[in-house]
Amino acid sequence: MTNLDGKKLIRPIQGRWLAGVAVGLADYFGLDVALVRAIFVVATALGGIGVVAYLAGWLLVPEEGQGTSIAEKIISKDGT
Repeated sequence: MTNLDGKKLIRPIQGRWLAGVAVGLADYFGLDVALVRAIFVVATALGGIGVVAYLAGWLLVPEEGQGTSIAEKIISKDGT
C-alpha cells in the first residue's frame, strides 16, 4: 500500500516492540507511535478487536526489506 507521499506501508525493523505493526502504521499515517499503540490497547480492552487487528497487520503488512507479507508467502507456497 502506498500513500499520496509515495510512502509504503511496511513493518520497520527499528522502533518496534513486537512485530512493528504500530510503528509501520504511525509512519504511514504520520501519527505518533504512542497514539497508535494506545489505540491498539483500547481496542483490545473493548472486546479484543485490537489483538485481531494487530495480528492481521502482522500477517498482511510486509516487513522492511521484504517484498511480500507473511500471508502472501503462505498463499504462494500453498498454490504451488
